[in-house]
Amino acid sequence: MITAPIAIAAVLALIPYLAGAFFGERFGLAIARIPRLARISVPAVLCIPYAVVAVSTGMLRWYWLAMYALMPVAIAAVLLQARHADPEHRGNWRDFLVLIVLGLAVDLRWFEPAWPAHLAVFNKVLLLDAGIYGFVMLRQLDGVGFDLRLRLRDLAIGLREFGFYVPTAIALGFGLRFLHVHALWPSPLRFGGAFLFTFFLIAVPEELFFRGWMQNLLERRMGRYSALIAASVLFGLSHWNKRSTGFNWKYVLMAALAGIFYGRAWRQERRVAASAITHATVDTVWSIWLR
Repeated sequence: MITAPIAIAAVLALIPYLAGAFFGERFGLAIARIPRLARISVPAVLCIPYAVVAVSTGMLRWYWLAMYALMPVAIAAVLLQARHADPEHRGNWRDFLVLIVLGLAVDLRWFEPAWPAHLAVFNKVLLLDAGIYGFVMLRQLDGVGFDLRLRLRDLAIGLREFGFYVPTAIALGFGLRFLHVHALWPSPLRFGGAFLFTFFLIAVPEELFFRGWMQNLLERRMGRYSALIAASVLFGLSHWNKRSTGFNWKYVLMAALAGIFYGRAWRQERRVAASAITHATVDTVWSIWLR
């Protein structure tokens, strides 16, 4: 059940995400004009959605409140240092440190015990907000392509890579007994709802992290093809504990293979929207017909 406090917290949590997606450059310029200490301190407000939900559900814990306030501030401080230490945007150890921390926090679910089980998605969104503020607003890392003002070109590239992935995925997925057909014909409303949910809450966050930030930074160190492979392998490994209590190697393999096509979609015009369309289409088709 969605209560008023949960709805308010959801709006507050989505504001940084949507601001970065639609007005990132404008907000970045505005934030650059405020004092350094204020720029670093601003993301402490990301603890507010947690406080609203926790108070309304009786789960408020001060240490979780402190973590949701201090972790975004620490990320902001590190990435602001990265910007000054690396004006040419080649990427340095600070960038990768932040990516490692954010990646492990999501993958190992460090913060999810702070939430009721059905509201754990808040954790992923707030950590995403911290990354967006740090990389988009402060670091202003170039070549990310985090712009959700969709173009027809995004759709064409995204669906093209989906089409390239499908034959290999079907052959491998059925060969591994990872895919199973479900003879369903969902209504357009159900398919559309599933696609939009997946696009905004799964595909865009993961594509921003693995392609816009990770693959983007690795390209500066390893070159385009090595970065594509490395980011895809890391994306696959991030699925090691999905739908399993142990190491789910089939999921890892299928996700790593998908990552190749997501990475190709992103790097063609360096647009997160394009790879997110491929990703969301794959996940939606899989969840409805092949899971």
